[in-house]
Amino acid sequence: MGFAEVSTMLWRERDALEQLLYKLVTEQLIVSSGRTRWLAQANEEIEAVLQQLRGTEVLRAAESDVLAEQLGLPLGASLAELSEVADEPWGTLYQEHRRALLSLMTEIQQVTAENRRMLAAGAKAVRETLLSVSETVRTYDASGTAQAATDRPRLMDEQA
Repeated sequence: MGFAEVSTMLWRERDALEQLLYKLVTEQLIVSSGRTRWLAQANEEIEAVLQQLRGTEVLRAAESDVLAEQLGLPLGASLAELSEVADEPWGTLYQEHRRALLSLMTEIQQVTAENRRMLAAGAKAVRETLLSVSETVRTYDASGTAQAATDRPRLMDEQA
């Protein structure tokens, strides 16, 4: 166990994050195209990559702990801490891994936030459409009792 093993695990983690980003962008394209039939499959693929990533993170943490112990660092030492005490070329390589991982995580967070926004907007549109065409809309009065809302005029866009 040593520097090379930790580096190998970091490459695997980076690869898993790249796959996750790809799957999230694929999900985004599905949502934006309106072909939601493939949304469940996209979600399953994202879950599979997340499961792979969890396994890779556990293995990397174990390898990092062995290396940290060899270097006299506490268990759970961060990648930044490992890179500070590692001899060259490992210190520089670990810093590069760290920058790449941080960059991937930032990009994943941005795509995930956009996907959530798009999915929430789609769900809201569906909810509003269903409420506008239902015969009775249930609302609550001041006492919390459910009651049918009074009929109101409805506009239908027949162009869509």
